[in-house]
Amino acid sequence: MSTTPSPTPPRTLRLGYGTNGLTDLRLDDALTLLADLGYDGVGLTLDHMHLDPLAPDLPTRVRHTARTLDRLGLAVTVETGARYILDPRHKHGPSLLDPDPRARATRTALLTTAVRIATDLGAHAVHCFSGTTPHGTHPDTAWQRLADALTPALHTAQDAGIPLAVEPEPGHLLATLADFHHLRTTLGNPEALGLTLDIGHCQCLEDTSPADCVRAAAPWIRHIQIEDMRRGVHEHLPFGDGDIDFPPVLAVLAALTDTGYHGLTVVELPRHSHAGPELARTSLHFLRAHGAPA
Repeated sequence: MSTTPSPTPPRTLRLGYGTNGLTDLRLDDALTLLADLGYDGVGLTLDHMHLDPLAPDLPTRVRHTARTLDRLGLAVTVETGARYILDPRHKHGPSLLDPDPRARATRTALLTTAVRIATDLGAHAVHCFSGTTPHGTHPDTAWQRLADALTPALHTAQDAGIPLAVEPEPGHLLATLADFHHLRTTLGNPEALGLTLDIGHCQCLEDTSPADCVRAAAPWIRHIQIEDMRRGVHEHLPFGDGDIDFPPVLAVLAALTDTGYHGLTVVELPRHSHAGPELARTSLHFLRAHGAPA
């Protein structure tokens, strides 16, 4: 007796847009724009113009943002890449690699605060990165500083049940997928440590294609960023302005749902806020037209 097989559920790709590409908009206006365009979520960078983690009355502002996200039906990942949130004169300073332990501690404190904000927002993950190696610092020293500085934030993330997703960033100590695995091994493979995979960075630095990077990194991916980029040039570009072949990348990203990935794929155009609303619209159209399943 033959039976009709159950239909395979369609694969989906939950798309978001980063608020670091919408810095000329108030946060509520940015979130409303993304919901109106049809995005599934948002990569929310904690910054002085968008849910400043250092400004007064943070709990009240977090509750307001949580209600707004819920009303608009937007999922969220919390990102911590604001350029001058801790130091108004030094980009991304101080970092987790700073020679001064008190300075490193301020970055660790920002990450633990971000985890608590993510808990209240119902976020999927908290994104972070290592920072650049200070001049004259031995690599072994830099890696040990990174591991030590991340450990308290990882404990907070473990308690919260929200992964801390480290991003390989060109020019940083942790720049490649191999570097991520080095950190993971150094820390003893903690459950709370995950990976932010930036598709453009794969095109820029990795030896394999972006689609192959996704396949290789799948077990550790907790957050995804996407944009166009050229080989060897770290410049986030609107879709179609770089070298990436997107249909195979989008197909393998959609297949991540089979491995249990339920996070967002967030468009990352932090230097294009001057055209943010239009690029948010055209980016979604491009991704859908090139195979991103709804």
